[in-house]
Parts: sequence; C-alpha cells; structure tokens
Amino acid sequence: MARGTERGSGANVPAGLEAIVLAAGAGARFGGRKLMAPWRGGRLVDGALAAAFAAPARGITVVIGADPDVRDAAIAFAEGQGQAGRLCVVEAHDHAEGMGASLRTGVRALPADSAGVFVFLGDMPLVPPAVAPALARRLEGDVLAVAPTFEGRRGHPVLFAGALLPALAEASGDEGARAVLGRLHDRLVLLPGDDPGVLVDVDSPGDLPPG
Repeated sequence: MARGTERGSGANVPAGLEAIVLAAGAGARFGGRKLMAPWRGGRLVDGALAAAFAAPARGITVVIGADPDVRDAAIAFAEGQGQAGRLCVVEAHDHAEGMGASLRTGVRALPADSAGVFVFLGDMPLVPPAVAPALARRLEGDVLAVAPTFEGRRGHPVLFAGALLPALAEASGDEGARAVLGRLHDRLVLLPGDDPGVLVDVDSPGDLPPG
C-alpha cells in the first residue's frame, strides 16, 4: 500500500518521520491471538494503531507475523480513520526469532529517505495520542532517540533518528532496540509525562485494561 502525506507535523517537528507498529508476536502468554482480543468495541491492536496514526509520521508500517488476521484488522482500522493511504503492512516471516526480527523487517521496509521512526508495540493500547508529537519536538541537534517516561520508568513509543536506522535494521533476538538504546547515553532524551499509558502492556487476559 502506498504511503500518504505526513499529518500533524507542525512547527519544530522533523519532516520525513515514519512509524512502525510491531504486531507479529504469537501472544503465547495470553493464550494466542492476543492482538485480536476484543477490546472497547474493536480489537486490542486498535489502541496501538490509534496512537501510531496520531503520530506526525508519513506512513505507518504494521509488522505482522503469527496471526495473519492482524493484517485485516490494521486495514479496517486505517480505512475507518480515512487513513488507508498511510498504511503499509509487511510480514516478518522469521517473527518466531523474537522482537528483533520484527523490528528489522519493519525498518527495512521504510523509505530510504526516512528521517526517523517511531516504534510502537502492538500490545500497548493506552499510549496517549499526544505522546508521539511531543517526542518529535525533542528530536533535534545531537539527539538520537527520545522516549517517554512515567514515574522514572522508560516507556513507549521510542522515536529513533534516521542515523540509527542501519543499526535497527540489524536487530536480533528478543531485545529489539534495547541494545541500541543502551549505547546512546546522553544522546537519548527521556521525556517525563503524567500518563501511565506509556508503560501499560498486555501479556495475559488479566492485563486487559477496562473496556
């Protein structure tokens, strides 16, 4: 699917940003099909998609894998928002390797001129829509990544500068981008916030937020 135009960039936000939603996992601890679990009149993955589509990004790349039905859910969500032109769905055939495989699949699918990428997790449905634009406004100068925090804990999404895309495209194992972030030191900006949604992920049915 072709990517559409960038939305909501505004002042002090870099152009050419992209967003990835990692939605390829099997959800084994949930009992399977986690992202397709009913939630608030839709599917669990809808929460992460809503946050991603609120980002100042040209395109939203959804990485699928274990559950092919996530493709249809992403398409339905994008069409329902009138944003189908911004959606790209790619499949991580080696998703069983871990989050790193999904991440590198998504990064390798980005346009060559990408200035940076937001990385969202498909099982985090409560990320506030205002978070991604706030992160983008801090990606300047020598900053290589920006992440939200709540009560001192780093959350998601994380915004990576374009200079880090080659490293992310080689991610492996189940750590995803953690190794990359660990090398950044003061070039990683942590943005405190007052919404715990940046930390809320769903591992088991009991973790589902009230709907």
